[in-house]
Amino acid sequence: MKFCKKCGNLMIAEKIRGKLKYTCRKCGHVSSGEKVASTAVIEEKIPEEKKVTVVTEDETFEQYPKTRIMCPECDNNEAYWYMQQTRAADEPPTRFYCCTKCGHKWREY
Repeated sequence: MKFCKKCGNLMIAEKIRGKLKYTCRKCGHVSSGEKVASTAVIEEKIPEEKKVTVVTEDETFEQYPKTRIMCPECDNNEAYWYMQQTRAADEPPTRFYCCTKCGHKWREY
C-alpha cells in the first residue's frame, strides 16, 4: 500500500505510457522512479447444494414436541412447537406453536 505524499490519499497502480505507476485519484500526483507492485483479486463463487424443508398447512404437527403454554384462542395449556431462523443469523430464532386442542397457530419472537 502506498499513500500520496501531497494529500495522504491511497494511491493505486495505473498504466501510464506503458509503465505501471502509482497515481493518486484525489490530487492526481504520480509517483516516479519507484517499483510498482500490481495486485489483482479474483473471486470465484462455488455453487452450494441447498436442501429446503417446506412446512405446509395440511401437515400434522404430531411429529413435533409438546410444551406447556397457554393457547390465546381456547386457553388450552399444551401446544406443539418448533423453531426456525426467520431473521438475520445474529438474531434469535422464532418459536412457532400449534395448539393441541383447537389447532390455532401462533409465533413467539
